[in-house]
Amino acid sequence: MKILSIESSCDETAAAVIENGRKILSSVVATQVEEHKLYGGVVPEIASRRHCESINGVVKEALCKADSDLSQLDAIAVTYAPGLIGALLVGVNFAKGLSLSTGLPLIPVHHLRSHIAANYLAHKELEPPFLCLVVSGGHSHIVEVKDYTDMKIIGRTRDDAAGEAFDKAARCMGMPYPGGIHLDKAAENGNENAYNLPLPRVSDSEYDFSFSGLKTAVINQIHNSSQRGEEINVNDMCASFRKAVTDSLMKNFSKAADDLRYDTLVLAGGVSANSLLRKKADEFARTTGRKCFYPPISLCGDNGAMVGSQAYYEYLAHHIADMGLNAAATMNIEKNYGI
Repeated sequence: MKILSIESSCDETAAAVIENGRKILSSVVATQVEEHKLYGGVVPEIASRRHCESINGVVKEALCKADSDLSQLDAIAVTYAPGLIGALLVGVNFAKGLSLSTGLPLIPVHHLRSHIAANYLAHKELEPPFLCLVVSGGHSHIVEVKDYTDMKIIGRTRDDAAGEAFDKAARCMGMPYPGGIHLDKAAENGNENAYNLPLPRVSDSEYDFSFSGLKTAVINQIHNSSQRGEEINVNDMCASFRKAVTDSLMKNFSKAADDLRYDTLVLAGGVSANSLLRKKADEFARTTGRKCFYPPISLCGDNGAMVGSQAYYEYLAHHIADMGLNAAATMNIEKNYGI
């Protein structure tokens, strides 16, 4: 089964052709990073306009690279939630137009489910059930993946997501957008014990996260040092901050794995590219006799391939949309389309 999949939830316009949920026939991404760097973050209106300009060419290129045309496809898939509403609407309406004109079924896909599915493309042996840590710029979840379309949230952030905290701390240290990547690189040359930062915790929920206090602690320390005329060691601060965030993530994730008795662990989302998080997840899995999976760097960020992978399983579960499909800025990962 060949699925053309479209992703436009934030600042990447992406399309791919995926076969049977596991094989990438093509994957094309048009990024807007350089333009949004000027503003220190994604400007929703600009993102929406660039999607309008790019989507037709991106889809054509994905079909060309897959040596396919619309007549050789079995379905059209698109990210419909969550994300920037204007950006999502570009992809949703383009996909609806293709579905209407070709008669191909339209498969709506949840963005976070797609990030989890990126692992199916890289690890053919991976199948549910497993426990997944989904970490990105807007989300930090611990998810029980009971089946391909049956998921339960075990823990989530109460405020800032881990990726958001990385980006804001990096920006405070003068790093360009997207800051998390630059912070991770700088941290490799720093002393992670140089600065004493608080370990975030939520007193009334053992699996939930909170990163706003940690982010504020770093920003305050940087500003206070500046007011006193003192220079901080950027590499050391990055390393200390990265350690605090990843310690918090792994503390809750490992406890959930122990309590729920999961032997298969998965990382997903943009922050799954963080080198220290990968090392700590690998170490936990190795020392406890578990298996740990995470996508290659090329599939950690937003892309169309991950959408096509999850779409295959949504199709098998009969989650098909009609022309009434709309985008949604927020959507629980547990919710199946139409239910």
